[in-house]
Amino acid sequence: MYLVLGASGSGRRQVLSDLIADGLGEADRPAVLLASGEAPDPADASLPGLARWTPGPEGSVEAEFPSGASHVFIVVDGRLDPVDQIEALKGWLGDRGRRVDIVLTVVHCQLAEQNPRLFPWFEACIHFSDLVLLNRRDGVSNRWIAEFREKFQKRFFPCLFEFVKDGRVGNPALVLAPVVRRMSHVFDEDEWVAVDEDDDEDELEDGEETEMKQQVDPYLERRASGGRFLQLPDIAAYLPPKA
Repeated sequence: MYLVLGASGSGRRQVLSDLIADGLGEADRPAVLLASGEAPDPADASLPGLARWTPGPEGSVEAEFPSGASHVFIVVDGRLDPVDQIEALKGWLGDRGRRVDIVLTVVHCQLAEQNPRLFPWFEACIHFSDLVLLNRRDGVSNRWIAEFREKFQKRFFPCLFEFVKDGRVGNPALVLAPVVRRMSHVFDEDEWVAVDEDDDEDELEDGEETEMKQQVDPYLERRASGGRFLQLPDIAAYLPPKA
């Protein structure tokens, strides 16, 4: 199960077509679930088992899970908040006994370079990602690309960064390998941590239990009012109007 993040217009479907064609075997049965808000693209014709999924009310998902597929690729709406979609898709997949194995982000380097205020949006996507594919690099300086990568490497992000050229990656098998390299644990088994007490209390007495709570990803954490602590820029405001 693969989740594909990135802004609309970043070339995700062209890259995905290449990954499926060159990274999977003849016996594999891939299927693609594309967000209904994404406009048609010429690359759609080469995507196997293409169907649509729709964000529903109150964080729900309206879609039919592909039956008989060996590899399912879910492409999110690149004009909407990726965190909202991740949260909704996690619940939808969990209800079906499924979970995301690998998360890919395709970075529109031209868009990111021209709009520094969008960095928190890309940063959020990369937080959830195992692999980051740098695409749309025409006219983008090598210095900017190096600095963009360095921002994450200095913070020891474990994800891999790979270049895309003409819609293709150098090693599709590497990109599709089921190796987890992400910062986030949202798609992993639920983790529990000890409640942090601010007061300087004595150590627990024999037989006394430590209170535990479920660990919440910082991007999914909400205030009492319901809003998220970490707010992302509205990516749609930086993209061309939908046709």
